[in-house]
Amino acid sequence: MGGDAGILPTTVRGTDGAEVIVSDTSRIVALNGGITETLFALGLGDSLVGRDVSSDLPEAEPIEVVTQGHDVSPEGVLALNPSLVLADARTGPPEALAAIRNAGVPVVLVPEVWSLEEMPKRVRAIADAVGRSDAADAIIAASTSSPTRVRGEPVVAFLYLRGNAAVYLLGGDGSGADSLLEAVGAVDAGSRAGLGAFTPLTPEALAEAQPDALLVMEKGLESVGGVDGLLALPGVAQTPAAKNRRVIVVPDGLLLNFGPRTPQTLRAIAGQLDGE
Repeated sequence: MGGDAGILPTTVRGTDGAEVIVSDTSRIVALNGGITETLFALGLGDSLVGRDVSSDLPEAEPIEVVTQGHDVSPEGVLALNPSLVLADARTGPPEALAAIRNAGVPVVLVPEVWSLEEMPKRVRAIADAVGRSDAADAIIAASTSSPTRVRGEPVVAFLYLRGNAAVYLLGGDGSGADSLLEAVGAVDAGSRAGLGAFTPLTPEALAEAQPDALLVMEKGLESVGGVDGLLALPGVAQTPAAKNRRVIVVPDGLLLNFGPRTPQTLRAIAGQLDGE
């Protein structure tokens, strides 16, 4: 299993400060969707033996899902006999990663990414960890190409919805969606209203934001009963977005992964905003 081994062994330092020696990339477990995408871009898709649920690109479908992202089971990961585990600070619980590392498996934590500007450092960290540093620049260039900008400057509210868990949040500065919206020439409603990354969704917050459009993830939209259910949430009906039924929908595993498929994300947002 696995392709070209790259230049190994290599020694890297993770974001947790741990110095890790990587000598084998034949059986990799990737615990973040953006990491998985980057590994495929590096030509290491055949080396992946485990992934998290957000790693939903079609090529990764046959790979075993080992976690939802915050419920890593050391036993489940170790059962795959991995030669390398790649994760970030959001992956947890920390005790699980420690147990995997204590079992003798190299665990490298790479940077979290919440904006387009932060993408290159994660690509480089992953490329370094698998001995393919020379491939990073090409992936970065392809992943950060200038997107098409939308007509006008529509105000867009990113709503993080999990109706089955009664979670309704309005995205703002640092949510990740703010960076994507800015890139296509839209205005992030939460940031404009001075809100932090994720604020409880209230009628007052929406009244302040007054979005022209709503940006949601597919499964989040499904969890509130589709577009009709979304527009029935408290405060939503009073927005310009609701009056025009202007809802932008992007797959969950695509919107905030900040990986090589990000240009696809930007095209999806811009195209829907422009009515394509």
